[in-house]
Amino acid sequence: MADFKALLATKGEGGQEVEWTQMSEDELMEGDVTIRVTHSTLNYKDGLAVTGKAPIIRQYPMIPGIDLAGVVTKSASADYQEGDEVLVNGWGLGELHFGGYAERARVPASFLVPVPKPLTCADTMAIGTAGYTAMLCVLALEEHNVTPDKGPVVVTGASGGVGSVAVAVLAKLGFEVAASTGRTAEAEYLRALGASQIIDREEFNGAVKPLGREKWAGAVDAIGSTTLANVISQMKYYGCVAACGLAQGFDLPSYVMPFILRGVTLQGCESVMAPKEKRMEAWSRLASDLEMDKLKSITSTHPLEDVVDLAPKILKGEVRGRVVFEVG
Repeated sequence: MADFKALLATKGEGGQEVEWTQMSEDELMEGDVTIRVTHSTLNYKDGLAVTGKAPIIRQYPMIPGIDLAGVVTKSASADYQEGDEVLVNGWGLGELHFGGYAERARVPASFLVPVPKPLTCADTMAIGTAGYTAMLCVLALEEHNVTPDKGPVVVTGASGGVGSVAVAVLAKLGFEVAASTGRTAEAEYLRALGASQIIDREEFNGAVKPLGREKWAGAVDAIGSTTLANVISQMKYYGCVAACGLAQGFDLPSYVMPFILRGVTLQGCESVMAPKEKRMEAWSRLASDLEMDKLKSITSTHPLEDVVDLAPKILKGEVRGRVVFEVG
């Protein structure tokens, strides 16, 4: 079988190492569908996996990359035919199952989502797990009756991948969006996405009060820890916080008062094992509710080889918006 290039992570006595290598299709893991990968992307989780800064990879050797999109080349599933454009987010990709940083992939058919029209494979990776997670958060707010007439919503980590897409989608849906970021130089970038207010992240880093002044009808939080606790304290009656990240930390130094005195909901948004119907809904909504010109404005395109250099940068907050890797 033809060889293909892959980024392979291995672990020895000196710790984790990654290197580019040539592999053959018969070295791929089991699955119903083989894919010629055309595009992948970079998420915070990928940065942790490639650098080895956190134990994201749970089995070695491993091809990292929690997202991929491409074209079916072989299929033993009735649901997918040769030539179909498909994408994968999560399901242990890049952790327990060879991931997207390679020119070929083989996965169970249950992992796959058809690329929704009019999106292209490149578009889906510009969105990636970050944007797909952002839409899961938007759906969570809607499920808890957070509507534009209820008041403003806040997005933390707004200049990152999740935050950028969340700002753009919420603004398109008619919300007044406050964007919290540690990079206040990105104010114009965030306003172009639809943010009506820019908040320095330090405003959410102070001592947490049991109850703060009511400000937000809804929130999308990708930061966790003290930031999330302060956001919770400022929620309006029956507001909802969709929490999906822990860039600041996985602790929550909060109080129960917002929950029992204001009826606030803290809704966790999990993307890796989300059921297929939820994935299909999220991707369908992204195809209709995310403006393509805004998506392009927050996306930079790189060859796949750049992933090793960009991985540590995303951990330092030096990557704005979304990254698309062209594969092959």
